[in-house]
Amino acid sequence: MDFNFFDLFWIYILLTSLTPLWRQQRIMMQRMAVIRQLERRRRSRVITLIHRQESIALLGIPISRYIDIDDSEQILRAIKLTPPEMPIDLVLHTPGGLVLAAEQIAHALVAREGPVTVFVPHYAMSGGTLLALAADQIVMDENAVLGPVDPQIGGYAAADIVKVAETKPIGDVDDKTLILAEVGRKALRQVYDTVVRITTANGIPEDKAREIADLLSTGRFTHDYPITAEEAQKMGLRVSTDMPAEIYQLMELYPQPPSRRPSVGFIPLPYDGRPADRREPGRRGD
Repeated sequence: MDFNFFDLFWIYILLTSLTPLWRQQRIMMQRMAVIRQLERRRRSRVITLIHRQESIALLGIPISRYIDIDDSEQILRAIKLTPPEMPIDLVLHTPGGLVLAAEQIAHALVAREGPVTVFVPHYAMSGGTLLALAADQIVMDENAVLGPVDPQIGGYAAADIVKVAETKPIGDVDDKTLILAEVGRKALRQVYDTVVRITTANGIPEDKAREIADLLSTGRFTHDYPITAEEAQKMGLRVSTDMPAEIYQLMELYPQPPSRRPSVGFIPLPYDGRPADRREPGRRGD
């Protein structure tokens, strides 16, 4: 069979368009292999909630993710497919998202008979922290962080909107701000009550649960305030830093889109920690 230039051109176009799909399928299989390995070792159901910008479309267009209703539906289904006594390991890497979706997942986790462990390799902010509060055990990398769960309205902290409406004379506050302030009061109360309900159901004494809720949900910190493992332990949360190696392997399989220019470079191999030879290249020892 003879091939002309146009035949080769269309074959090239076809292979180029299918390569991202093959690559994505291969990565998905590698993820499943690591998840299965972790499940066998811990005898648990592993669920991942990882929101990292990925190029998964045919044209390689990156999309950003956050906790939404689709996530809650999928996780609730995974929980229902798990025997009540079987442990659940939830891998979290998320900036947060919809309060409704996070609360649905958190209530389902805290109601389980079997133990729930949440793994945070890098960060689980806002709604991700709410999910971590529902776990019997939180495992964080030494450098990982959680974050406050105070509600945000229109891009502003609800606590700040309420404070502005209460500080200024009511005649100087427009109707929209007053409405947002009233919504903010309700949101603050609802999230506070949710944190107390989840933490007390998880075995934390009510007085300690209210202290945790006051710290995390009332706007005491900025919404992006990083709560380290040490600080979370001081708050009274059950936190350890014994992170399984499979979690790091799994995160390597969620790469950032290759279209970005890399800003970090290193040799991706573990070093043995021995002191480096400080002699100049080519010089013999004595």
